[in-house]
Amino acid sequence: MTLQIKEGKDGCTFLVRVQPRSSRDQVTGTHGDALKIRLTAPPVEGKANEALQKFLAKQLDTSPANIEILTGHTSRQKRVRIGGVSADAIRALLKIK
Repeated sequence: MTLQIKEGKDGCTFLVRVQPRSSRDQVTGTHGDALKIRLTAPPVEGKANEALQKFLAKQLDTSPANIEILTGHTSRQKRVRIGGVSADAIRALLKIK
């Protein structure tokens, strides 16, 4: 499957599958219809969520404040919204086809 990005007036929304406690932070492709991201942060006390926001912000050259985790705060599967970035920019910068 491919990453499904919904573009709206508030930004772009898509699913992310997080693998915490990895050896490095990186995008590893897709997992079903979600973007798969490995993070070094542990999944405790919101550290993986914070690391996800910072990682996506750095990759997309935007502020972490523009990245909101909508659902899945305690799950590996999350729905995120990124404001001020187009769907094409997300696909290009994250190298998703």
